[in-house]
Amino acid sequence: MRKAKTFRPWNPEQTLLLPPSPVDWLPEHHLVFFLLDMAAELDLSAIYAVYEARDPRGVKAYEPRMMVVLLLYAYCVGIPSSRRIERACWEDAAFRVLTGNQQPDHSRISDFRLVHLDALAGLFVQVLRLCQKAGLVSLGNVALDGTKVKANASKHKAMSHERMLKSEAQLEAEIAALLRKAELIDAQEDARYGKGERGDELPKELQRRQDRLDALRKAKAELEAEAAADHARRREQHARAAEEQAAEAAAQAAADTESEVAARALAKEAQQAERRARSARRRAELASKLAIDKAQAADLSTPDPLISVDPLAMPSRNLPTTAAGDPKGNAQRNFTDPDSHILKGGDGWIQGYNCQAAVDGDHQIIVAVGVSNQASDQHHFVPMLERIVANTGQLPANMIADAGYCSTSNIQASEQRGLDAYLSTSRQEHGKRPRPARGPAPRDLDARGRMDRKLRSKAGQAIYALRKIIAEPVFGQIKGARGLDRFLLRGLEKVDGEWTLMAITHNIGKLHRAALAAA
Repeated sequence: MRKAKTFRPWNPEQTLLLPPSPVDWLPEHHLVFFLLDMAAELDLSAIYAVYEARDPRGVKAYEPRMMVVLLLYAYCVGIPSSRRIERACWEDAAFRVLTGNQQPDHSRISDFRLVHLDALAGLFVQVLRLCQKAGLVSLGNVALDGTKVKANASKHKAMSHERMLKSEAQLEAEIAALLRKAELIDAQEDARYGKGERGDELPKELQRRQDRLDALRKAKAELEAEAAADHARRREQHARAAEEQAAEAAAQAAADTESEVAARALAKEAQQAERRARSARRRAELASKLAIDKAQAADLSTPDPLISVDPLAMPSRNLPTTAAGDPKGNAQRNFTDPDSHILKGGDGWIQGYNCQAAVDGDHQIIVAVGVSNQASDQHHFVPMLERIVANTGQLPANMIADAGYCSTSNIQASEQRGLDAYLSTSRQEHGKRPRPARGPAPRDLDARGRMDRKLRSKAGQAIYALRKIIAEPVFGQIKGARGLDRFLLRGLEKVDGEWTLMAITHNIGKLHRAALAAA
């Protein structure tokens, strides 16, 4: 007689006399255990200092180290949403092991991330140093690239300055018509019920239009202030360049009397440029004050009209402006996230940010990150180079970037620093390489010509070809494999912190896999 098939016992309602250790729920080399071990090496004093400064009474906070590891693991596995993290703390064994079977609610998780975002972003260098210590970073070939990431805002919530002016006039006319209608109704009701009766509340329709008009005027004032600040920055840059040219001409005139006339002309042009810059700065300050008054706020997220002297600062967007510094009709501002910008991404136009990453070629470790709302990559080259040096303490041997970063100033900046840069001078068709350079290089080549010559050499082609296998896969891993293709936070500073958090967890994943390979 054939024996009946048997199965393992299964009884979901049966309880255990002695519960097993949560450590036994996961494999030995799970990422959670790696993060718990790594967390012991991280300096979290900046986070603990916030709690030490608070009143010890009241509801006890969750252990900060546990919350840090919780956020890092959540971003590692592509779960940035605080509500999804809360649900995982109940349903996912890895999360329950990590938290010691605690379930912080989504508000506590979201508040922790928001309050300690700067401190969390500061962990980037600490994790990078661990990667260097593990031998994953050599700075031999570093590729710089950018990707457009969607903001937590719809592009349909953006409005151009021209449309703002039209909508403002339309709303003012509609409100005036409603006020006239309300006055007529009040007069009729006074005649019918007497003047002692109430009836002075604004109609709901009038309230809605007034709210829309207030929001529109606030956005228009902010856009005008930002355009004036951007105009002032460009004037300031022109004044500084003219001043440098005048100084060089004056030095040359001291040795050559024939250059004296040219030096005086350049000095006069520099003075005029400085006057225009001062005028633009005053206009930007007035526009910013007007925007603050209209918004009735103590602080406004408009750029500083003066040029930042911080070499690590990322560039800001260039709004189209008139010669007087007023925004042109096509200058836009988003009502949901004013810092975000309309950008051309891989899937078309998006409302988002330009996210930069410098990646080491050995194990695809990110060595520097940055976020801006400037669409062009060209202005990011020098700030990202400064960030690489600040994070690692040295220049890379080779710096590789596509044609979006190529400019005479960037090539000259590389040469002045002694950096061997490979910046494509033109966009190359897919699968095609430039024609190899033959014969000796001409002596009168300019900066762009020298770079083009280097890229067309056999060694230059081999190094530049590494760009596609160094930087581009990193964005695919972050946005495609982990699903981190849209920011949750709003505002440039918060988005910068979140992008850094994405980069930190990317490096943690690489460090974990290297540890598994070495085990």
